[in-house]
Amino acid sequence: MQVSVETTEGLGRRMRVQVPAERVDQEVERRLKDMSSRVKMDGFRPGKVPMKIVRKQYGARVREEVLNEVVQQTYSEALEQEALRPAGSPHIEPKRTEEGQDLEFEATFDLLPEIEVQGVEQIRVERPDVAITDADVDSVLERLRKQHADYEPVDRAAQEEDRVVIDFHGTIDGEAFSGNAAEDAPVVLGTGQLPEAFENALRGAQAGQELTVEHAFPEQADSDLAGKTAVFQVTVKEVAAPQVPELDEGFAAQLGIQEGGVEALREAVRSNMESERDQAVRQRLKRQVLDQLADLNEIELPSSLVDGEVQALREQAGGQQGGELPEAERSAYEEAARRRVKLGLLVNELVRSQGIELDRERMMQQLREMAANSGQDPSEALQQLAQDRETMQSLEASVIEEQVVDWLLEQAQTEDKPMSFDELMNSDAQSGASA
Repeated sequence: MQVSVETTEGLGRRMRVQVPAERVDQEVERRLKDMSSRVKMDGFRPGKVPMKIVRKQYGARVREEVLNEVVQQTYSEALEQEALRPAGSPHIEPKRTEEGQDLEFEATFDLLPEIEVQGVEQIRVERPDVAITDADVDSVLERLRKQHADYEPVDRAAQEEDRVVIDFHGTIDGEAFSGNAAEDAPVVLGTGQLPEAFENALRGAQAGQELTVEHAFPEQADSDLAGKTAVFQVTVKEVAAPQVPELDEGFAAQLGIQEGGVEALREAVRSNMESERDQAVRQRLKRQVLDQLADLNEIELPSSLVDGEVQALREQAGGQQGGELPEAERSAYEEAARRRVKLGLLVNELVRSQGIELDRERMMQQLREMAANSGQDPSEALQQLAQDRETMQSLEASVIEEQVVDWLLEQAQTEDKPMSFDELMNSDAQSGASA
């Protein structure tokens, strides 16, 4: 087997492979002989069909199968021979496949960059130090009461926290658009259900009133409506005021606390808040160490991996699969895609260099939690998840990444930072939205 490799651009490589004709022809012949002993054909006894007829009937199909297999085998052999580490799948183009001639094909791919992780000892993180107070619990209970409010119609102008029931119909330049209309739509003022222009117009409105509301869609919106202004005709059908339930045993029972009343409810709320706090602290620490790891290491990124990540982000955002991506749309995903590829490469290198092995008990624990939260019978859900190859691969990658974060936190310099529960949750939500 002859192999030649040339650099196309950056990490790009073009590899040409030539395989002796005998390797293909001998395997084709072997398979055809094996078929002749088993094939059934009218006019011949089983196993007695002449090779000439078997070759004529099945030769082309068998040769195509062998060619595909030999290309895959020799591509891997050529990579090993040349000590190349590709990033992702190659584009393979056959150059010569005729019978009796050496097989030739060309494979183009990106290499993984050579990485030596730097600066781990420079990482410094702030760990939120958050104590959950009685006032924090009171605040959550107040929100829960408002969320479970009943609404009673009132004969007055709408104000904050009222529920306003509306019909609306919108047009852009006189034309309707997707999602432009609704009937009997309930809107609780102050919750951000509708754009600010809508809520501002509804404050002070009364049942039976008709309004005209203009709304400009954001320029950066990922839709055909970006940058356009819609005009909505709105009819206010009802204004209702919230009737907040009392904080008593009945309310506790409504939230699933059958014994212990208000005190048991407070304990459950505190426990949930502690869990939310711990998750938020973990996410903030993870974000800090990974951001600094990325900032401290400049590496050349394989363009094929970046392209694949751009497409994945596009699909996650509801865009179409495949197809040419306009430059303006690509730029919206480019930075995040490059960061994800960079961190993926750095994490993989730390796994390799530090000998980090998958914690299978940790993985099984997460799998059990997923099964418990699935809404199905936990044992059946666990079995289904364990048989889902894509789920298991994703979970494995997630767990090994968390183990790398653990290792980085062990190396990092950490300082505790006192913070309230609301500060932690609000800042964490903003950081998550930004990311």
